Amino acid sequence: MSDIEKSYSPGLATDIEKPIANPGIEPHRIRMTDKSEKHARTAEKQIAVMFGVSVVGAIIAIWGFFAFPIVDGDLAATRNNSLWMGLGMALSMFGIGFGAVHWAKTLMPDNEVSEMRHQARSSDETRAQALEIVKLADGESGFSRRKLIRRSMYGALAFFPIPAIIIFGDLGPVVGDTLKHTMWKPGTRLTKDPTGIPIKASDVTIGSVFHVIPEGLSEMEEHKLEEKAKAAVLLVRVNPSDLNEDPAKADWSYQGIVAYSKICTHVGCPVALYEQHTHHLLCPCHQSTFDLANHCEVVFGPASRPLPQLPIAVDAEGYLIAQSDFLEPVGPSFWDIRK
Repeated sequence: MSDIEKSYSPGLATDIEKPIANPGIEPHRIRMTDKSEKHARTAEKQIAVMFGVSVVGAIIAIWGFFAFPIVDGDLAATRNNSLWMGLGMALSMFGIGFGAVHWAKTLMPDNEVSEMRHQARSSDETRAQALEIVKLADGESGFSRRKLIRRSMYGALAFFPIPAIIIFGDLGPVVGDTLKHTMWKPGTRLTKDPTGIPIKASDVTIGSVFHVIPEGLSEMEEHKLEEKAKAAVLLVRVNPSDLNEDPAKADWSYQGIVAYSKICTHVGCPVALYEQHTHHLLCPCHQSTFDLANHCEVVFGPASRPLPQLPIAVDAEGYLIAQSDFLEPVGPSFWDIRK
């Protein structure tokens, strides 16, 4: 052992053996709101104002949603919609957050306490005492007594989720047959996405995958994205002997060429990955996996139903065409499709 180690080792051992003194609880700092009811009322009004600001922010977000509707291709409309909704929702969240923090720092008890640890399950008597403590805390915090704070907080909490409800409601279909009908019609040619070039059956080799849209979609000027989100299709050719086709749908394919909706039946993500050896289609969002060779049934993941199949055929010129629209709704199954 070196001289340095010898000189420091005894002291180190002594320091380790010394018990650490209990620092205790820091002295309580008296706040102005503890000493003056006038300051307490002022703080109460400030908190109510912050909750009111939250309500105003929610109203601004709702106003921005309707005042600046998003128009396909109009970047200014999208920018204004995002700006006012973002500002409004941020103001709403900050209003609630600052109001709650200011309430806790100025009016709620801030004394530090030290309590003994008890067993997890207390006796009925202890639980009754705990209930009395909760009632006491309610009285000390002023939640029941300070009506201005309580009512303004209720208002802020009532308005706060409304912008989110409106936004989420606009993300998908609300009522009617929104996803039961797409652009696919009898005789509509299958074309490549995004070029819009029609696809011949002879162009589709075994193992190849085509991302497909209906003919005419690429030339649309309005509602193009909405229609594409419903009508997008994956076209794959497999060995006909590998297909386990439903006899009732045997004429929906052509010489091993099958077409299925590209929209995952879980939450609507694009199913874009194909594994040729297993004939599995994979959704990259939540790993829902569909067996292409067996009616695209779900073999893994959270999706609840198979991908809808598009009936296809070949026209006189050899181009692939749709026999009809999908015969069931496409996309996520968050409603009862049997209705």
